[in-house]
Amino acid sequence: MAALTLHNFSHFDSILFFPSSSSSWNLSLALKNGASFKKGKFLVFLSTHSNPKILKSNKKSRFGQRITPYDTDEEEEDDDEEDEDGEFGDSDGMAGDDWLMNDDFAQPHEYFVNGKKIKSHKGSGKGGNQRPEEQRKGSKALKSRQGLIASEHGNDDLRRNSAGDFYHTSNKMKEAGSFGVDEERKTVSKTSKENRYQRLYDEIDLDEKWFPLLDYLSTFGLKDSHFIQIYERHMPSLQINVCSARERLEYLLSIGVKQRDVRRILLRQPQILEYTVENNLKSHVAFLMGLGIPNSRIGQIIARAPSLFSYSVENSLKPTVRYLIEEVGINEHDLGKVVQLSPQILVQRIDISWNTRYMFLSKELGAPRDSIVKMVKKHPQFLHYSIDDGLLPRINFLRSIGMCNSDILKVLTSLTQVLSLSLEDNLKPKYLYLVNELNNEVHSLTKYPMYLSLSLDQRIRPRHRFLVSLKKAPKGPFPLGSLVPTDECFCQQWAGTSLDKYLAFRQRLLLKEFAKKYEK
Repeated sequence: MAALTLHNFSHFDSILFFPSSSSSWNLSLALKNGASFKKGKFLVFLSTHSNPKILKSNKKSRFGQRITPYDTDEEEEDDDEEDEDGEFGDSDGMAGDDWLMNDDFAQPHEYFVNGKKIKSHKGSGKGGNQRPEEQRKGSKALKSRQGLIASEHGNDDLRRNSAGDFYHTSNKMKEAGSFGVDEERKTVSKTSKENRYQRLYDEIDLDEKWFPLLDYLSTFGLKDSHFIQIYERHMPSLQINVCSARERLEYLLSIGVKQRDVRRILLRQPQILEYTVENNLKSHVAFLMGLGIPNSRIGQIIARAPSLFSYSVENSLKPTVRYLIEEVGINEHDLGKVVQLSPQILVQRIDISWNTRYMFLSKELGAPRDSIVKMVKKHPQFLHYSIDDGLLPRINFLRSIGMCNSDILKVLTSLTQVLSLSLEDNLKPKYLYLVNELNNEVHSLTKYPMYLSLSLDQRIRPRHRFLVSLKKAPKGPFPLGSLVPTDECFCQQWAGTSLDKYLAFRQRLLLKEFAKKYEK
């Protein structure tokens, strides 16, 4: 229970404020008999005897796991990858699986945040990857604040009416009444804000000063659950002034970040609200453009790897680029393409990633250095795929269907994306359809490795069945070359019919296959 006492040094009258269970204050005013307001100074003293808990002791984190500050490839296929019917159609790439990433990342660096020098936490460090309960412990400030308020009362001419104890007020008292109405409106507004964020009050130590920022971030689709996640990941981000946050996010939008990607960026890297435009954001954007990345792709790269802003351009990002050129052997003019394919390569411990996978492929397949460099340029994501859970099982599968090491190397060099495809949902069903339905041998994959990347439901099965229905399919092995061109070229060169007729046939087939799966 906290008591707020307002003393008039002239008459020692007192006004006591007692906080109720609600967010508003109940006012108890005690005046001595016969006392009247005179011009004088009042002091307000606030004392607290409560000991509020930082968090409810029985509350657990909504997520129940350590929160890593580093980027993974999950979700990166959401917006900017081609449809399954495209050239690499069925890439159900397992970019979100646990086996994709298992290496350390580069050291973060110090930055100026709102004029103060801070150091971004490393994922394995003691500060950057705390459990939510540990991170929040000690962060809750007392909601009762000790303060000193000095106020002056003007000459509010109070005159006692001779007929009784009625008071006649001057125009200034009328203005004071208007001021009281405004204060009441503010109180109602504050109460509505507290009701709006009631869940946050229950889950975290919410400060009412954060309301303007929360209102602004809500325009990007962030909800209470997202704010809790940001709080657990990096609570200081919610203490940023709303004007500063608006300036930084508007800059990101101006360089190509899409409105719908802002929410994902903030959930993965809430610290971005603290990075100043001049000292951080602009220098990193200039670095990306210096690699030959076109302006139209800058926003997509930031959305996929927002953590790159937490790494020093001079001490981390540029040394990584030099290593890719001098040690891995990537040409400078290919760097932009490599970074566009996998922005995470800039924040990865590239020396560890490269050396471990280079030695593995050299030993397992006898792969020469040039072939492995080609793999990096075509699919740099494989540098952070797990060897034991990602690369080796797929190599062993290709061996199990009759491929020798040299054939496997040809397939991987031509289509490194095979290393990201699911075994059960992708590679095995396509292999079975190849030998059982298309009457092809395994060695045909060395000539047409792209077959493994095409969609079985959207490309392979519809074209095969369509040619069969037209009686234009050969009796022997089905020509895999008919699966490669676009739909228009396929209809002209192989089917000899209109595109609309083929698309209608494919739609009926898809509905039929869907009905079969639904019945199961």
